[in-house]
Amino acid sequence: MKQGIHPENYRMVAFKDMSNEDIFLTKSAAETKETIEVEGVSYPLVKLEISRTSHPFYTGKAKLVDTAGRIDKFKNKYKSFKK
Repeated sequence: MKQGIHPENYRMVAFKDMSNEDIFLTKSAAETKETIEVEGVSYPLVKLEISRTSHPFYTGKAKLVDTAGRIDKFKNKYKSFKK
């Protein structure tokens, strides 16, 4: 491996899944300004939209997304451009 290309600032970081409030700790060099207290210890916080605890591939559960409402909005917005 090449020398000097890997970050040296690895530390314990809390990753929080915002969809289900799950928190897990791992080593990371991710930059963040927020912190969170986990079991009495303060860690840098990285917020995630989706993680292994909420992704349908891992959980086997699909979320219902309001696609019909978004499609109708799109059609209404651009119907004046229709020939």
